[in-house]
Amino acid sequence: MSTRILPAVGDPDVARLITTLLGRLPAAEPAGPLPDSTALLDTLARLAAESVDELPEVVLVHERIGPLPALELVREVALRFPAVGVVLLSSDAGPALFSAAMDCGARGLIGLPLSYEELAARVQAASQWSVGVRRHLGRGPEVPAGPGGRVVTVAGAKGGVGTTFTAVQFALAAAASGRRTALVDLDLQAGDVGSYLDVQFRRSIADLAGIQDISPRVLQDAVYDDRTGLALLLAPGDGERGEEVDERAARQVIAALRAHYELVVIDCGTQVTGANAAAVEVAEVAVLVTTPDVVAVRAAKRLVRMWERLQVRKAEDTVVVVNRWSKHTEIQPALIERITKTRVTRTPVPAAFKELQAVVDAGRVQDLDNRSTVKQALWKVAGELGLLTAPTTHSPPPSAELAVRAAAGPLARLRRGREG
Repeated sequence: MSTRILPAVGDPDVARLITTLLGRLPAAEPAGPLPDSTALLDTLARLAAESVDELPEVVLVHERIGPLPALELVREVALRFPAVGVVLLSSDAGPALFSAAMDCGARGLIGLPLSYEELAARVQAASQWSVGVRRHLGRGPEVPAGPGGRVVTVAGAKGGVGTTFTAVQFALAAAASGRRTALVDLDLQAGDVGSYLDVQFRRSIADLAGIQDISPRVLQDAVYDDRTGLALLLAPGDGERGEEVDERAARQVIAALRAHYELVVIDCGTQVTGANAAAVEVAEVAVLVTTPDVVAVRAAKRLVRMWERLQVRKAEDTVVVVNRWSKHTEIQPALIERITKTRVTRTPVPAAFKELQAVVDAGRVQDLDNRSTVKQALWKVAGELGLLTAPTTHSPPPSAELAVRAAAGPLARLRRGREG
């Protein structure tokens, strides 16, 4: 059996050397080196969308890869593609780095400069491990993008477009369909999930920010199990504590939630921070909520362009939900799709605030009547996006185009943009 090997090497000289040595390995099928972490994660996501059999058995990650640091990239590949054996290449092969690499999910560490014998041994070990994992998982067309459940982010083009209400209804719809669902409030300074569901809880996502290893018990202490069936991870009550939740903390929390819930719905609010940019980046489905008015559509276009500049998410991988729509609205969903270059859901959400006013004012949106046209539309959109266990026959299966092409380091890129 041949071993498929995919190197990710930013240094051209090292890339040439690796290509030469890999070509000498028996029964090896090395691919061309990829220059950065974005290209690697894009390639793996595309292959995983087809089948687990399309993924390489071994991925080699060079220490000077970018823009995502090497250890962060190892962690991302190990979390999102658990059937791939990751091997780190570094000039520092000491015990400290070895331990850190193993903690991130690497299957081996190769010291630089490269030697053929060590490369062959580490590649063989990683390949055997990968084959064993795939045998355990079984073969089939459905390939998990990572351990555990899917992540869905809901962001708003601007304040007041209905972002939180949409996220809550998506989560309620998924829970009602039988999926074990977590709802996370990542609008760190102005989160309203707790207010919408009439929940007061002393713990928040900020309590997980400084924890390096989020165990199931630690996670459970921070999560509120609501009577609606949702597991709630709320924003901090003191907005200034939101600064404690940085990009790294957001990634760790999301990874922990993935491992325990079938679906993780994240309210990202309307502001771009390192934490919510990381969430949008790693999500399988990224939803952007807008209303059909000039100001909101311009804001939606501006946010999509920002995500693209920061390499957080491509416009074509973003799904837009049009809220407060009516057939008399001058700006229709088709026009919004052309302007933003995103995919607009087939089902718009009607403008019917009178249906919502009583439950919103009472802080109990879970009690919204099933006859509400707004609720029916949002739950239909949830089925269209594949968030329900059994979508209606009128709802298409989730498109592979919705799979995120995870890049890396949005906070670092955001900072570089400010410095420039």
